[in-house]
Amino acid sequence: MPPMPPDPNRKPAPGGRHAGLINAEKPKNARETLGKLLRYIGRSRYLFFGLMGVMLMITVLNLAAPYIQQIAIDCITLDGGRLSADTDKLVRTLILLGGVYLLNSLFSYFQGLFSAKLSQRTVSTMRRDLFGDLVKLPIKYFDTHRHGDIMSRMTNDVENISNTISQSIGSLISGVLTVTGSVIIMLTYSPLLTLISLSTVVLTILVSSKMTKFMRRYFLAQQIILGKLNSHVEEMVTGYRTVVSYSKEQAAVEQFNEMSDELRKTGIRAQICGGVMGPLMNCISNFGFVMIAAFGGWFSFKGWITVGTIQAFILYSKQFSRPINEIANQYANIQTAIAGAERIFEVMETPPETDSGSSPLTADDVRGDICFENIDFGYEPDKPVLKGFSLDIKRGQKIAIVGATGSGKTTVVNLLTRFYETDGGRITVDGTDITDIRKDELRRSVAIVLQDTVLFKGSIEENIRYGSEDASDHAVRRAAMHANADEFIRHLPEGYKTQLSEGGSNLSQGQRQLLSIARAVLADPKILILDEATSSVDTRTEMNIQSAMVALMKNRTSLIIAHRLSTIRDADIIVVIDGGKVAESGRHEDLIALRGCYYDLYQTQFAGNKT
Repeated sequence: MPPMPPDPNRKPAPGGRHAGLINAEKPKNARETLGKLLRYIGRSRYLFFGLMGVMLMITVLNLAAPYIQQIAIDCITLDGGRLSADTDKLVRTLILLGGVYLLNSLFSYFQGLFSAKLSQRTVSTMRRDLFGDLVKLPIKYFDTHRHGDIMSRMTNDVENISNTISQSIGSLISGVLTVTGSVIIMLTYSPLLTLISLSTVVLTILVSSKMTKFMRRYFLAQQIILGKLNSHVEEMVTGYRTVVSYSKEQAAVEQFNEMSDELRKTGIRAQICGGVMGPLMNCISNFGFVMIAAFGGWFSFKGWITVGTIQAFILYSKQFSRPINEIANQYANIQTAIAGAERIFEVMETPPETDSGSSPLTADDVRGDICFENIDFGYEPDKPVLKGFSLDIKRGQKIAIVGATGSGKTTVVNLLTRFYETDGGRITVDGTDITDIRKDELRRSVAIVLQDTVLFKGSIEENIRYGSEDASDHAVRRAAMHANADEFIRHLPEGYKTQLSEGGSNLSQGQRQLLSIARAVLADPKILILDEATSSVDTRTEMNIQSAMVALMKNRTSLIIAHRLSTIRDADIIVVIDGGKVAESGRHEDLIALRGCYYDLYQTQFAGNKT
């Protein structure tokens, strides 16, 4: 069943529409996040090892190429002013070099194939785990986090990780192998020239470490603003009728542009920082090449090395610096991926909704006696909503809960269904503390019809069957008849097979509410909760629903939350909440006679125009 909406007094979502980026400095723990990400990559170990094998072959071929080029160059000699060449050896060497490049291209194809499969399998597993953890989170998490930001983590952040793995994992593996192999070969050629070329490494490490600290905050800030932007777009799309009806289109555009500009500025800073890293590394590498050429020429003049050796050494030096430059050029993507991964793991590590119920009581055993005993609760510690709230409900009773907006009517339902836990006191069902009842069994015994109807993508039949998945077609139609929905459904072109558009927008508000009620009828609950269930339908439809509900409520405990007092006059007990407590309770006539809180509410609705 869909979750209840939070009480109006609940804590607002943190980081509102114009919240700043004061705390968006950098990932809290980039190393730990990277370790978690690597563990996900490790789940596809065969692909990972296959990729390592392919990268090993590519590295060997890349390291062999300069050596073969050296042999080819040294086949041409200058002796006594005459140029001579060992043609046969040169031809064989060039054919060998062509074979090396051909194999390199073949293995590069397999590198791309393995990288794509590894990235997609990794993010598929991560996305599945993220969604699996998401549906286990308490209602409070969704009440206090922007929905657009949650969606951004599921889509944008996961996609960034996918792109980074496919583009960077091969480069990282190749980089380690290439650097190691290049240094070993360079040492065999000339230890002194190797030390000269490695002198730039210290400068490279120093520059990259300084740039890294400076860049991190912008990439995390970029992801946070993107989440806010998605949240704003979702808000505007879902509330578009309201936006248009109040002629707030321009205000919506201005708010969007404000966040878009903020994203643009932060994105520019992030991309500039990421783009500067590559040129800096290239500049340092070119400085190293100049030193190698200068010292190599002097060594060749002294007769210590050949011209071919200088050429090979320059190529090996390039291969040594190339992985560092590649990683530097991809650093922007890597930082974005790490920032996104941290946001994903933050959701995964949020404590799930706990269920410590140990009672053998099941939904089938529930009879419907409910007791609220001295309940204290607040969505924020310093703002209590209920204070010493007590209410005893007998099975089969029809209880109406009324009160001013924000008095805590919906909060009572939130606590009964354990969407939130009480701060004090206890709630029992059939004498058993609900904290001892398994949440799935407790919620299976309750059906809720909300003011804001929730319909899912699929047919009308599937949406009604959401209340009981194994129900027969006959049971679905009977539930629709009880809710007075059968008539309008049969008049639709495809009847019960009619496909609903997003949110059921191809039906009227009243029709959507009737389907929601039919779903509750099919669930056959022991406890029925109607939260402003008929407030969105016309008077005639409301009367039809009320008559259908008489049979539905028979022998069931029913809680009716209503602002429209005309809908609850025949309730067994009307409970008035005021100041977080039960201010009055009794039948309609008795409460009117008291001339208290209920009388004031009643006068406001029905007699206010006479004063």
